[in-house]
Amino acid sequence: MTMSNQVEEAARQVVEDLHSFIERTIALNGGKTTAVKPNHRIKFHWPPHPISYEYHVLASDWTGAASFEAHGEKFEVVVAQTPYGTFGRCEAIWHEDRGDNLELMLKNLQRSAEPLFQRQIKINQTLGQEGRFVGHIRDLSPSELITLLYCEDRDVANEARTEIETHASQRVFTPALIAILQDRKHPYRRSAQWCVLDLFEDLPSICRDEKEQELAVQAMRDLIWDAEDDYARTIYKAGVVLGGHLPHKHGGPVLLECLAAPSKVGRRSAIHGLFHVVEWQPELRTGIVLALREAAQDDPEPQLREFARLMARDIEAGEFDHIPEPVFPEEL
Repeated sequence: MTMSNQVEEAARQVVEDLHSFIERTIALNGGKTTAVKPNHRIKFHWPPHPISYEYHVLASDWTGAASFEAHGEKFEVVVAQTPYGTFGRCEAIWHEDRGDNLELMLKNLQRSAEPLFQRQIKINQTLGQEGRFVGHIRDLSPSELITLLYCEDRDVANEARTEIETHASQRVFTPALIAILQDRKHPYRRSAQWCVLDLFEDLPSICRDEKEQELAVQAMRDLIWDAEDDYARTIYKAGVVLGGHLPHKHGGPVLLECLAAPSKVGRRSAIHGLFHVVEWQPELRTGIVLALREAAQDDPEPQLREFARLMARDIEAGEFDHIPEPVFPEEL
């Protein structure tokens, strides 16, 4: 088998694993396929700054031992008794805390370690495994990295996205990334799709050839076309990627087509994205202004008619900024 065939086979396997993961999730979700509005990403930093450094606890002070239990596991703790209180260090999780006595220190240590535990548990839940994830995301397989784009913890998804970007030259991820944009079933698809769109800002570095780029563009077009919501600002981002990052060949024609999309959030994304097309291709200004003025007459949504009218005005005037996009009542 040639190297090219090996890559294609590996890419097919990642897509198959993705589809299996989605179907398992739907089954666990009672067959529901409605998208869930994800929380905002909260950046995770670990380990925290060691509190013992602030009190100049010496290496010779760590003479005691204790433990605490969390999530069915026992964690060993080394203890330092000082005039400033009792300090505990759990080397297994690279973490310290303090308290006025041993009991309070252990309670504080367990409480302040909970964000780490929850992150590790959510990683394993997404991967279909029990307990805490205690490895490194960078060591996961391509299929596992793709799966983690769906993690409820959006910072975990972002870390997986970073790893995929780092290894994009392997060319095994792109068919699965396109499949994520085509996903209409997984409850956390919007945050996963946002990650994919972020990767597609540099589409040539992700895709093997022009054909694969066209498949990716078609998936973005379809995402805009039938979008039921704009959770995580995913549909908005699709318009930005097409208009601001792929304007020369794909962005203009696709976004002009999407002015007629049945989805109102899709049409909103297209109106906004066309502003960025003109930034990169000013020779398209006249045609885009005419199309927006037509939308300002024909769009069934009053808010979008006004948005299209004002966007046409801003583009025609050569403004460096544009009118803010409208927010629909159900989004408030």
